[in-house]
Amino acid sequence: MNPILVYCIRDLIRWVRGRWGFVSAMVLPAAWLVFVGLALPIRFTDHYIDFVTPGILAMTTLSASLAGGGLLIVDRMFGFFNKFLALPPPRESILFGKILVITIRGLIQSTIILAIAFLLGARLYSPTQLAMTYLLLFIFGTLLSAFATTLAIYVDDHDQYSAVNAMISMPLFFSSSAMMPYNVMPDWLRTFAYVNPLSFAIDGIRLMQTGVIPLTQIEILSGLCILVVGLSVHAFRRVKV
Repeated sequence: MNPILVYCIRDLIRWVRGRWGFVSAMVLPAAWLVFVGLALPIRFTDHYIDFVTPGILAMTTLSASLAGGGLLIVDRMFGFFNKFLALPPPRESILFGKILVITIRGLIQSTIILAIAFLLGARLYSPTQLAMTYLLLFIFGTLLSAFATTLAIYVDDHDQYSAVNAMISMPLFFSSSAMMPYNVMPDWLRTFAYVNPLSFAIDGIRLMQTGVIPLTQIEILSGLCILVVGLSVHAFRRVKV
């Protein structure tokens, strides 16, 4: 665990020192809450802020996780990644350190977004509901962090990674159940939304809001997480210095 924590703390310190990166990551989710959750006239629910909050939380985790892949891009550009690969600790410790710090970043940002949602009038969660929400976000964040970190191995530079990031994040968000329920979606969009990993996290949080434990969503996300992390470990073991 010590090498994992060292890699994690290193990137966490770097993130805290770069204040504008944190602020910019919060602007878009907060804007969605204010301008969509409060201002958009919606007919299928009386309190849209409650409906859209799980979607914004999942989007915050999605954005933080995919942006976290840039940590490895920077390490590659400055030569740190090759040095890390040559060190005695197992290569997997680099991967797990990145996954841990990216997931922590996503949970911190999600906490702030959740606090803003409560201030805007969203229904408060019970301690059990908060715990289940963080569990879902943690599993979902780990899944995406492993994917983003592995993707960063194969992308040449930061600009290309940003382009791939945008190409992945926006279609995932708009083809999920974040903004509208399944019964008001067009048939073609509903098909994509049902199999979208983002929808599993969002639907799990919404079920939790009604007092139901989202076992199905937790099991599906956990299975996907184990699969992606396993593939990521395999990819890191094959990386050449």
